Amino acid sequence: MADTLVYRAEGAAVANGTDLYGFTVTEWQLPATYPPFAAILFVPTTWLPVAALKVAFVAGNALLLAVLVRLSCRFAGLPVRVPHVLAATALAVWLEPVFQTVVFGQINLALACLVLWDLSRPPGALGKGFALGVAAGVKLTPAVFIVLLLITGRVRAGLTALASFLGTVLLGALALPEASADFWTRRIFETDRVGKAWIIDNQSLQGLFTRVLHVQEPGAVWAVTAAVTAVAGLWIARRAPERWGVLVVALTALLVSPISWSHHWVWCVPLLAVLIAEGRRRAAVAVAAVFLARTMWLVPHEGDLDLQLAGWQQPLASPYPLLGLALLAFAALRTGTTTVTGTPVQTRRGTAEPSTRAGAR
Repeated sequence: MADTLVYRAEGAAVANGTDLYGFTVTEWQLPATYPPFAAILFVPTTWLPVAALKVAFVAGNALLLAVLVRLSCRFAGLPVRVPHVLAATALAVWLEPVFQTVVFGQINLALACLVLWDLSRPPGALGKGFALGVAAGVKLTPAVFIVLLLITGRVRAGLTALASFLGTVLLGALALPEASADFWTRRIFETDRVGKAWIIDNQSLQGLFTRVLHVQEPGAVWAVTAAVTAVAGLWIARRAPERWGVLVVALTALLVSPISWSHHWVWCVPLLAVLIAEGRRRAAVAVAAVFLARTMWLVPHEGDLDLQLAGWQQPLASPYPLLGLALLAFAALRTGTTTVTGTPVQTRRGTAEPSTRAGAR
């Protein structure tokens, strides 16, 4: 549970007034990589002994997974019954991104719950966008969903999310002015601080290209591809049905981010829920198989062996970005007004799908 220990060290740095971005912990020498606002939230992790903290993170992630499953069912328009939610939770824990989140003691499930809950709320709901802004303040990548709100005409919710995000930045600056200046002017640009882009843990487009090209820095090839993917993903999301718009933005963020560790792909849970709700059982089984197979851990990856993989090993080493690209292509084919289980779905200007609106709370 290395990431839990990093969070605890961040909280300790805030509590003790030490350099937030000057330490490394665990045998892997991991540094702090989140904004100062996140470190403030991690202060309570210092109140428990390490053993008790690890137990709390495991129990908390188990509960959050059940919440994410329930939110995913409502989001997809599936009936929410306690026995089904518990059974799905027991199965979903074996999905590689979820399992790795628990093993590392990560906060991916908490962020996914915040974002999915907020986006699933009815249009005009009080404070819609606030939770999304907080999630972006903790870990910057959810900010892409703010763009989704704005480009689909949900300006009020988008501006609320943006204001909420800026509020987290301001709070961090007031509480930790030196750390904030350090992060926003320097650390945010140090992507190598997060980890090596070429190791198989990285399931982003950059990770894919580094391994395919056998280089540590793919340079312009990745930069151009990521830019094209980002534009295409947002275009698809703007035209797609509500559910797929959210999923497309999540996939796009995971693809274009310089580093998307395999445990970042917990959006596989709502993805599977939507596929099941649409009656695409074979597709759901195939997607579940990809996230259960753990093929990236089967190829040689000790030391720099990740950069020496044969051609036939590349699909095994990069299953998530390949799947993500395939899903973007699928979503592009069904943009505009479409049909979900025989029911026409409105796709524009922030109108929620009928089942989504009925299930929101």
